[in-house]
Order: sequence, then C-alpha cells, then structure tokens
Amino acid sequence: QALEADALHFSTDIWSSAVVIAGLVFVWLGQHVFPRFRAVLSRADAVAALGVACIVVFVSYRLGKRTVEVLLDGAPDGMAQQFKDAAGAVDGVLDVGQIRVRRSGPRLFVDMNIVRDRNLSFERAHAIADAVEKEVRRISPGADVVIHTDPREADRENIAKRIRAVANRN
Repeated sequence: QALEADALHFSTDIWSSAVVIAGLVFVWLGQHVFPRFRAVLSRADAVAALGVACIVVFVSYRLGKRTVEVLLDGAPDGMAQQFKDAAGAVDGVLDVGQIRVRRSGPRLFVDMNIVRDRNLSFERAHAIADAVEKEVRRISPGADVVIHTDPREADRENIAKRIRAVANRN
C-alpha cells in the first residue's frame, strides 16, 4: 500500500505539473500571440489550478478507498456469491453455509462451510471438500481455501440410514 501510494503521488505530481504548464502556456499565448483573446486566456492559470485540485481530489479518493478496503479485509464485490454458486453445484453438497472472503495483499482467503450428508464416509466427505476447493480455485487461482464440512440429515433418509447415523454418533 505504501509503494502504491508513493506511485500515485508521483503520477499526480506529473499530471499536476503538466496541467500547470499548459495553463501557463495559454496565458503566455494570450499575452504574446493572441492579444485579442488576452482576457479569456489570462484565466487559463486559474482553470489549471482547478484542474490540479480535481486531479488531487480524484487520486486521493481512489487511494483512500483502496486503503480502507485493505484495512477492513475487503473482498471483491460478488465474489462470495460466485463461490457459493460454484460450491452448491458440486455433487454431494446439500447446502452452503457461511462464507468469509478477504484479501490480504495479492492473495484471497476463503473460509467456507458446506453441508453434506451425515452418512457419507470420511473419504467421500473429504472428496467433496476437495471438489469445492478446486471450484473455488478455478474462480480465483492462488486463493488460500479452507473448507469445513457439516454433517446433516439428508432430506429423505430411510430408517436404516437413521439407525446408522445414531450408531456412528454413539
């Protein structure tokens, strides 16, 4: 963030200087080349100063907005919904619970809870979590992803599956 702020400050200085030079050129043109337009062109310096002020305000707003997003661990808009939709489409995912997405530097961190059938084997539950993680990384390559699976009763469990779930729990 500090390097980005310094780069923006440097580019603002360049643009501001260019606007001031343009204003001075117009004033000079009004006094020496186009004396007929002296009244209009003599105001170019003031217009240039307003241009510099607008540039500074615009760049400061953009930098401030980005800095606040970073300080608040902001994530790109709509990213959590994309992850939720992708995870919900994975076979074996019954529901998608809480999703936390934050950015730290260039990396995106994703913590997600998914709901799966409580009667699945450990290997199958792990395979589902891996598939969800793969989908998240397809959307955001290089993301640091943590998937937590929550077991839940499936919509239509027969009596044998219910007994197995009770036995496994005890």
